[in-house]
Amino acid sequence: MNAVGFDNKKYLSMQSEKIQERIDAFGDKLYLEFGGKLFDDYHASRVLPGFEPDSKIKMLLKLKKMAEILVVISANDIIKNKYRSDLGITYDADVIRLIEIFKRQGLYVGSVVMTMYNSQPAVDAFIKRLNNLDIKVYKHYAIEGYPSDVQKIVSEEGYGKNEYVPTQRKLVIVTAPGPGSGKMATCLSQLYHENLRGVKAGYAKFETFPVWNLPLSHPVNVAYEAATADLNDVNMIDPYHLEAYGTLAVNYNRDVEIFPVVSAMLEKILGYSPYKSPTDMGVNMAGFCIIDDEVCKKASQGEIIRRYYSALCDARKGRIGKEVVSKIELLMSKSGISPEDRKPIIPALEKAEKTGNPAVAIELNDGRIVTGKTGALLGASASALLNALKLLGGIEDEIELISPTIIEPIQKLKVNHMGSINPRLHTDEILMALSICAVTDPMAKLAVNQLDKLKNCEIHSTVILSHVDEKTFKTLGMHVTCEPQRCPCPEQA
Repeated sequence: MNAVGFDNKKYLSMQSEKIQERIDAFGDKLYLEFGGKLFDDYHASRVLPGFEPDSKIKMLLKLKKMAEILVVISANDIIKNKYRSDLGITYDADVIRLIEIFKRQGLYVGSVVMTMYNSQPAVDAFIKRLNNLDIKVYKHYAIEGYPSDVQKIVSEEGYGKNEYVPTQRKLVIVTAPGPGSGKMATCLSQLYHENLRGVKAGYAKFETFPVWNLPLSHPVNVAYEAATADLNDVNMIDPYHLEAYGTLAVNYNRDVEIFPVVSAMLEKILGYSPYKSPTDMGVNMAGFCIIDDEVCKKASQGEIIRRYYSALCDARKGRIGKEVVSKIELLMSKSGISPEDRKPIIPALEKAEKTGNPAVAIELNDGRIVTGKTGALLGASASALLNALKLLGGIEDEIELISPTIIEPIQKLKVNHMGSINPRLHTDEILMALSICAVTDPMAKLAVNQLDKLKNCEIHSTVILSHVDEKTFKTLGMHVTCEPQRCPCPEQA
């Protein structure tokens, strides 16, 4: 289950080398747009086993003496309270989170660019908050006719109205909380202003997905399409690359559609376009670092199913439309996979049907399945977690790792003093209780020592998990899916 399909060390080396080549090609400065997550890239680590979630940060740390970070956020996203579903926080909160993490890593954060600015009160309040944190903010505006009216965009009436962002280093990393923030527009606006100042600056994209030199139907690329189904992204053959080089390359619709405009903008700004295709713009060595294609295919098929269940739950919560679910269903059909291919699902559903209450099943990394049911003391998630630790540690099922005399006082504290209507222990509470017991009980200590073995295990719940249980499982590195059903009553959460 933990087979490796990707050479992360080779990837870091190749990607760093290609970025340095781009910097050298343009001369004074490179604006590098980062597609996807700059760190915590768990999607990549799931579909490319061996890819480390912090690979991009590690790569940047190799270049940190010449690099600075520019964080972009759209004013529209602040007004709409747009949030990151994986973290459960809004885009504006994520900007601050990103900056804090970058600084802790020793990376230089230059400033924040506020795109689509129009003196919105909520946006002004956020800018004031950033200024109070000694973070400089520069304003970029909506441009009439964008992106088709190149003549106006690349003029004093277009990019010329945007505030110029002073940068100090040769490599400027342009990142954002999520897609649609205006990263590319920010890069091109900066190229316009740098050119006016006589600075030889260039633009490129740091890409991971889709992997341009894998087939269009490869599960790694299909998994990316499933992950971006809510954005209406579609993977496609890059027609410009095929025409220029006679070589098939995979890109996605937004880059292909915008390429003629970007190429025209670059030509107007620089006097020439350095790229013959949108694939040329990208720096993406991931495809060259796959060392076991079958491992990556299998991992990606599992991710497509996980994305399907995530979409089902988001639709149930009203966060997305049912058309997103339908799109992923189509992707599963084309890939020849179905939800039944996810092993924990049927055992979880069978346990729920047998007990009449929510249930959870965990597939361990050796293929064994363990289940948990809703009981008087524990929720299904906590029960399954304890049962998994017992199985991994070779502990007899009859052994009580945590005495009811310890659980009951915690329940009373929750209900009588903390205002909870759910007396059952959640996963975080059960782990704390288990850790306390481990001080004096060798069996509890043995169970705690199994926690690292839960990484990459697969979980399925017959109801939508509480935020705390989902967070605990993800912190342990486990992969979660849920049936799109609410708990029948709060006491069963």
